[in-house]
Amino acid sequence: MSPASRYTYLGPEGTFTEAAIRTLPEAATRELIPMVSVPAALDAVRGGEAAGALVPIENSVEGGVTATIDELAAGEALMIYREVVLPISFALLVRPGTRLEEIKTVTGHPVAQPQVRRWLARHLPNVTWESAASNADGARLVQEGRYDAAFAGEFAAATYGLEALVSDIHDAENAETRFVLVGRPARPPAPTGTDKTSVVFWLTEDHPGALLDLLHEYASRGVNMMRIESRPTGEGIGRYCFSVDCEGHIQDRRVADALMGLQRLSRKVRFLGSYPRADRQAPTVRAGTTDEAFSTAADWVMRCMDGRG
Repeated sequence: MSPASRYTYLGPEGTFTEAAIRTLPEAATRELIPMVSVPAALDAVRGGEAAGALVPIENSVEGGVTATIDELAAGEALMIYREVVLPISFALLVRPGTRLEEIKTVTGHPVAQPQVRRWLARHLPNVTWESAASNADGARLVQEGRYDAAFAGEFAAATYGLEALVSDIHDAENAETRFVLVGRPARPPAPTGTDKTSVVFWLTEDHPGALLDLLHEYASRGVNMMRIESRPTGEGIGRYCFSVDCEGHIQDRRVADALMGLQRLSRKVRFLGSYPRADRQAPTVRAGTTDEAFSTAADWVMRCMDGRG
């Protein structure tokens, strides 16, 4: 297939990311290529080897996936076009015939550990945990005999010739992971009325209230922030950029106005895209922040300038 028909994802086969990408309607007509890491999946898009990459960006228990957040903030610009939210529960995968009392070593992705920590303490308090590159890679290591068990999606068992000794393991009810489909920059998808906009911004200077000044650009326009995370820039201790998701689309006047404020006050702003929300939940728009309100206010200013105010 041509690069335009390829999607990459965080592999290997059997990851939750593969399960998420297969929920996309176009997945049936794309060549889905597993990659060894988030940077590798995104670099394939940057290099023109694939049209898109699906990567994890946020977990409801562990928070942001720093590898993805950092990659989107640095390097050649990319854009988010869609998000997928997948319910997450783990199975304890073992080689056939393994009993629970025989397990001495377990593995899984580092993000999995906080989601099964209490279960481990109750049922396997003396095991040794070693991190793997992904949950599916942990299953592969169990298949090879390097570990006794792996926490992964139950669907990975067949791929690696394992069996689920225990299923539906999760410390937190309703745990979810959010994934984003990333491509090269282009015009954002049209507004749906249930959208999300993501950016990264850098402070111009560090002074009391510097971050508050920028957050006020959202608050004063009635734009609800859904996530904010600080990440080191690599420029020295105390130097951070901020990754933000907010409700709304860049074509919404309140969102566009807030982004213009960020651009005026920040050292740099990277627009990461406006795209449909996975939950299709419409934002609550405060009085005075609708597109109509912005247009009415702009018309009033023009009348004042013409002596008709």
